[in-house]
Order: sequence, then C-alpha cells, then structure tokens
Amino acid sequence: MFDFVSRASQWTRTACTALVLMLGLTLPAQAQLGESTALFLRIEPDSRFAGMGNAGVAVADNANAMFWNPAGLAFQRNTQVGITHANWLPEFDAGLFYEYLVATHHFEGIGTFGANVTFLNLGEVEQRDSEGNILGESQSFETAFGVSYGVQVTDQLGLGTSLRGVYSKLSDGTQDIESGSASTVAFDLSALYRTKPFALGGTNTTFSTGLNIANMGGSMTFNEQEQALPTNLRLGYAFTFEFDEYNKLTFANDFNKELVNVERSTRVVDGDTLTVSDPDTYITPVFTSWGTQRGQIGPDGEATELSLVEQFTMGMGVEYWYNDLFALRTGYFYEDPENGNREFLNFGAGLRYNIIGVDISYIYTLEEDNPLANTLRFSLLLEFQD
Repeated sequence: MFDFVSRASQWTRTACTALVLMLGLTLPAQAQLGESTALFLRIEPDSRFAGMGNAGVAVADNANAMFWNPAGLAFQRNTQVGITHANWLPEFDAGLFYEYLVATHHFEGIGTFGANVTFLNLGEVEQRDSEGNILGESQSFETAFGVSYGVQVTDQLGLGTSLRGVYSKLSDGTQDIESGSASTVAFDLSALYRTKPFALGGTNTTFSTGLNIANMGGSMTFNEQEQALPTNLRLGYAFTFEFDEYNKLTFANDFNKELVNVERSTRVVDGDTLTVSDPDTYITPVFTSWGTQRGQIGPDGEATELSLVEQFTMGMGVEYWYNDLFALRTGYFYEDPENGNREFLNFGAGLRYNIIGVDISYIYTLEEDNPLANTLRFSLLLEFQD
C-alpha cells in the first residue's frame, strides 16, 4: 500500500499523516505494517468493550458480538439495532470519523442473524503527479458490509460465522495514477462457551470463554501489489459475579494475534528490480503465521525479531452494573514495545432505560504524543423484546 502512496505522489500532508498513523495504530503488530490492508476492520466498534480494554470475545452479549465473537449471537433472543460514532485520531484534527451500524434478529428454532455496516472516512486528499502538478482531489474512505449468524448447539455452547464484503477507496484513477481502489470478501469462524451459574465463595458466578478468527479472505491489490487482509485470532475468558439482584461485576481478559504471512520475491520490469508480495489468503495464514515476525525498525534500519509471545496483545477490563440500569467500566491494553508499543487505559460508562442503551468510552494513553489519546466513542443500542 505504501508503494501505491509513493507512486500516486504526495497527497496532502495532513491526509497522508493521518492515513499512515491510522494504519499503524489499528494494527496490533507493527511488523505487519505494509503487509496487510483494510486495517479499519480491526477498529473496535462499540463503546462498551472499548471501555473495558478492548476485551469482549468471551462476553459478546449484544448486537456488537458480530465484531468480537459472532457466536455470541447464539445466546441472544431479542431484536437489536445500534450505532457507534467516533472522531478518529482527534489529536490531528484531520476530519477523520468512524461509523458502525448493526442490527440483529432471532428466528425461533433457526438461530440469530445480524447485519452490520462499517465506514471509515479518510477525508479529501489532493493528488499530484510525479512532477508535483495538482491532478485534483479525491474522497478517500473504507467500508465493509457483513452478515452474521449464531446458533446454540448445546445449552452452553454457541457457534457463529460472518461473511463480509470489503472495499477500500484511497484515490481516484487518473491518466497518471492507477486507481487506488480494491475490494474482496472475508469471513469469520467463532465459538463461545458459557457455564451454568455456579456458587463461588457464596457468589453466583458464570464463566465463559470465546474464540474468534476474523477476516479470513482474499487479498486486495494496490498498484499491482497484493495486500493481505488483517486476519486476527482473538481468544479470551470472562467471569461474571452476581452479588445480589442489584450488583453485578464482570472481569474479562482478551488476547490477540495477527495471522498474516507474506512471502516476497523479486522480478525485473523495464530494467528495474521490484519486490513482489505474495500473501497467504483465506484460511492458510491460520496455519502459516506462527513463526518469528519482524518487529520495530531500529536506527540501523534493521528490524527486530518478535517471539511468538511478543506478537500477542492483551486487553483486560472490568464492568460493574447496578440494577441493570447503570454501568461503570475500566480497562488496560498492552502491546510489546517492539511490536507497536501501544499502552493505554480505558474508561467508560453506560445507561439502560426501557429499550434504550447509551455507552461512552475514553482512551487515556500511557505513552506521549499518541494520536489515539483522548479518543471518545459514543454508542446507541435499541433492544426490542421479541
């Protein structure tokens, strides 16, 4: 993708900076920067779990389960409609924004179906040729439309899947610049297990564990270079403690790993030696992406090597509910210093009244000058009894 940016020659400085930072900060392994694309698929869509350190794969109990774990739909019986809005990278005031629309409905005896639309606006960018002449402006954005399905196979076990179409438009095609648009399809496979309530230290407790392999699919081609989708493994667990009819506490812990494997080869075109990427696609990277990965590029221009443990990110969070009306949340997210070095605290709150649910989350970054600092997400969720 970065080769495409250089060939397109210098978008406006603000737009380029925002795009590069968006790519680097939505991807859990900087080693994969430039090796995968459509990274907006990794942006956490809802304020609830974003306020819990991005930990939701083992909870996934509302319509936003389509992102965290589609198998969570299996345990849902009501119709829900929701929307999330966030001004993206607010520190740069670049006009980027993120929208996520979701809806679910349960069919008795069949399962629960859902649909969602994701949209990331990258703003208007100015296109120039190799000599610096202005060719015009282009509206850049990325979007995806998906459908999901979850079904209970036992009282405690649910399975789920998603299918989505992905489209990226980074620039318009002109006489001098190849079109910066590409599309493909992707799918998820997931599972969620929940115990029946049991007594733990005199407290009614539920344990759950979940797994979601997301964004398996084809590649996207920019400037004749294939780019892999950001296939991701998310797994985790959660405990929910119901102290009495009014007070409930949930602790959740998620782990993530990017499942991307790209082989490179060289070829000579018009006397120039070009490096060509050949990414694994569909289900293949689930099995081929477990080796050592490249980490941060050092001052000497050489990349560090990341062990398997260093390739994982971790999120943990706590959610407290009072009488199923008011919630307080906090969380912590960690990424290895050689693997992107993101580290931040999350805070959030929620209200539920009748069919209306409102959630808000806030990111407090622990490193300086992080463009994600002070990011606010707002979510609205309507739930209708079937």
